Amino acid sequence: FAGAVYHVMARGNERREIFRDDQDRRRFLETLADMVERFGVRLHAYCLMPNHYHLVLGTPRANLSQAIGWLQVTYTVRFNRRHRRSGHLFQGRFKAQLVEVDDYAQWLVEYIHLNPVRPRRKAERIAAERAAELDRYEWSSHRDYAGLRNKSTQWLCLDWRRYWGAD
Repeated sequence: FAGAVYHVMARGNERREIFRDDQDRRRFLETLADMVERFGVRLHAYCLMPNHYHLVLGTPRANLSQAIGWLQVTYTVRFNRRHRRSGHLFQGRFKAQLVEVDDYAQWLVEYIHLNPVRPRRKAERIAAERAAELDRYEWSSHRDYAGLRNKSTQWLCLDWRRYWGAD
């Protein structure tokens, strides 16, 4: 619905990789940027993992299904052409959970950003050496939130930095 914020996730078909290399990741981010502009959604956070992705999206125009449908179809076509394959890339329909912005948003952004370094058992603490890797991980919005990226992308909405006292 209009004005909603969603945590969106999609996994590769049969849990297979949806990003084989950095070129695939860059292509996905380019497609994501096109989606933000085309559908007027607000991207608050993202993280790309080898076989799935996480997005936090605001929908001023109540068009989540259109936007994510376009993103997944467009990326799949581009991925299939590049890798000379055909068929589904994603496992079923994407998942989307409604987000209570003030109560849940800060925790959600941290959860998404920690994905690349989190142990398999999510209740375990993150080892210090793994935590240091987070600042070097290129494929999430963490570096933008932390001010570590030389030039943040224009299509990423950083309004939520206020949860950590940043303006």
